[in-house]
Amino acid sequence: MTKILVVEDDHAIRQGICDALSMEGFTVYEAPDGESGLRSATSADVDMILLDLVLPKIGGLDILKEVRQTRPRLPIIILSALGDEKDRIAGLKLGADDYVVKPFSVKELFARIEAVLRRSAERPSDVQKIHFDGGMIDFERCELNFDGDERLDLSEKELDLLRYLAMNADRAISREELFQKVWHIHSKNINTRTIDMHIARLREKLRDNEQQKILMTVRGKGYMFKKSAL
Repeated sequence: MTKILVVEDDHAIRQGICDALSMEGFTVYEAPDGESGLRSATSADVDMILLDLVLPKIGGLDILKEVRQTRPRLPIIILSALGDEKDRIAGLKLGADDYVVKPFSVKELFARIEAVLRRSAERPSDVQKIHFDGGMIDFERCELNFDGDERLDLSEKELDLLRYLAMNADRAISREELFQKVWHIHSKNINTRTIDMHIARLREKLRDNEQQKILMTVRGKGYMFKKSAL
């Protein structure tokens, strides 16, 4: 049974959402302010969060930032009266899966929930460590460890790039997708040399070679992380 946390300070709205979700068979948890919402969002066993932005004690965007750090794959839908484009863009850029502007109908909310849950079920699993022949990448420590106890630091963007490739192992990923998902740049006029240079540096640090082949170039498509390296 899907468990949903509703973080909303308006009692009437929160109660209405919770009652509607319960009638549809969802298990519902609720939080009336940002402080309790953040606590539940980072520790409770829930499958989705419905998150208001304007909350007492801790704002919704701050909750969103924290959850994306601790639970990056947890689906989050923002429910907010702030409907300006800049507000929607801010929420989506911080990692919200959808943004629903108040007032909304119950039918619309259920349709959004269903769509986000369907997409989240198809998400690749996150990776915390990558073991390869001769060493290991530790994303939590931001470092590359070799069997001989040698350690190399990886930059934040190198880690983000490597993690995204590893999460999508054995799938050729275009430079355009990498720019969107890793650099968060949505433009057709992109400098692909940026990605190529990052890949080259990663290969050098990983000691990637013809025998090992961790990061592969797929002609005409992009780059691929070889699953056998995991």
